[in-house]
Order: sequence, then structure tokens, then C-alpha cells
Amino acid sequence: MHITLRHLRIFEAVARHGSISRAADELHLTQPAVSMQMKQLEEQIGLPLVEQIGRRICLTEAGQMLRVHACDIADRMAQLNASMEQFRGLERGLLRLAVVSTANYFLPALIAEFNARHPGVRISLQVGNRAFVLSALAESRTDLAITGQPPDGADLEAQNFKANPLVVIAPPGHPLAREAHVSMARLAEEVLVMREPGSGTRAAAERHFAAQGLTMRAGSEFGTNEAIKQAVRAGLGVAVVSSQTIELELQTRCLTVLPVEGFPILRQWYVVHRAQHRLSAAAATFRDMLLGLDPAHAAGRDRKRGPRTSAAA
Repeated sequence: MHITLRHLRIFEAVARHGSISRAADELHLTQPAVSMQMKQLEEQIGLPLVEQIGRRICLTEAGQMLRVHACDIADRMAQLNASMEQFRGLERGLLRLAVVSTANYFLPALIAEFNARHPGVRISLQVGNRAFVLSALAESRTDLAITGQPPDGADLEAQNFKANPLVVIAPPGHPLAREAHVSMARLAEEVLVMREPGSGTRAAAERHFAAQGLTMRAGSEFGTNEAIKQAVRAGLGVAVVSSQTIELELQTRCLTVLPVEGFPILRQWYVVHRAQHRLSAAAATFRDMLLGLDPAHAAGRDRKRGPRTSAAA
């Protein structure tokens, strides 16, 4: 039986997405190339690994077992790579980052700064919601993750490095924009434009309303902050967003922040990694750069480590 790491990497992507096309997009391959690799893998193992159910590809029992071992091999390879990177130092290597989409508003400048200091290090950036980012960590598809909510129930270590306040936005002509004070009860009467399930911003807003014994009037759902802002400008409702996503809109007066009681919700940005994994020199240096952004912020730094559980938690 001759199975390569390439086979396993492609199989893991297909299993995770349940789709040949989405796996091909992630891996920057053609769909026929992915299909061919999957066929070769099944021939080498001698068992069917996937089956088509409707429009989704599902794993057979043999495929489920293979995925467990494929993730374990990927985990071990990531640890091996990190160990070898320690010998290479920062002259060359690969830094893999998985970040929630909201972090895209400040992270590119930090990546550029890191790249200027360490031009030999290649950077791979994956962007998604919080659920996607934590999945990438659990499956060893990233070295570091940036998220606005510390993880729970996983063998992960998280350190906060930057404030991330959440505010309520509306068009300047909205009736509540003329108010000096808006109660949470009054806000609950408004339709809220929402991020998709799995978004940390959405989860924080839901917890905030629930703590007041209130229910949100959920309106349209969108998968990006840019779509949320455009929907609010179009009058589809108000929204809870990170203040770091609306700097331009506030300058141009396209949007305004509503003076709602209990807002801003004071959150933090966290840099997260697997607690039991050795970081590569590049990952450790980038993490330290983030932690050194604001010396005043460091005095109140929160270091969290979740309980040790299986990677699937």
C-alpha cells in the first residue's frame, strides 16, 4: 500500500468540506485532479472511502477511520516541522495563520511589519469565522489563530493582545441616531442584521441580549462585515459590529454608532495555539510581536488554557 502525504491532505480537505469542488478551491487544484487523487487513494486502500448522498460527499466507515489517522499524521507532521524550524531560525520557513474575518481590518499591517523584519518567512493566511478558525487549530492546519473569543473545552492556550469593543451601528438618519441614550429594551425592538452562526460577534451579541432577559429581532444574515455594513446603510436594520471595522464609515459619516446602554461590549483579541505543541521560531516570534503591541495592555493580560480534551471537542 503506497499512500502519500498529498493523498491524505486532499482526502482530509474533501472530508472536511464534504465537497470535491470546495476542497479543490482550498488546495488550489482542479476538480479532476482532486477526484483522481481520491480514486488513487481508494485503490491503494482497497475500500470505498466516500459516498455521494444527495449533493454532499460523506465518509464511509473506512473513510471515518482514515480521517482519524490522517489528522493524527498531520498533527505529527506539524510538530516535526515546528521542531525543524527551530534549527532554521527565522531565515526561512512557513508561518500559518487562521484568523476570524474581522481581524482582517488590522492584521494585514502587522503581517507586513513582520514580513519586513523576516522576509525569508512565507506566510499562509486562512480567513473564516470563529468555528472555522478553531477547527483549523484542532486539525493542525494552522500554527496560530486570531479570534475575538477565547476557546473553551480544548487543549488550547490563548493570550489577549488588543482591545476589540463591539458597538451598535445604524445609518445617520435612523430615529435612534438622534437619541442621547438608547435602552437595551428599545434596541430589542429593532431588527438586527446578523452575522452567520459560528461568528464570535454574533455569539457575543446573543449573550449580551440574553443577560438582559431580552430576545433579539434577528433579520437578514450575512457572512462578512462588509455585507453587514452595506445592509445597515440600505436600511435593513441595525447591527452589532467591532468598532475596528467601521473607521472609514465613521469618517465619511456613512454610518453612526448608537448610544446604547451596556455598549460597547468590551472584548479582546486573542492569539491562540495548541498548548502541547512546540511553536516554530516564526510562530513564536509573530505571537511575541502581537503580545508586545501595547505595553499598557500587557499589564492586564489574560492568559487562558482550556481543559485537555480530544481534538474533536
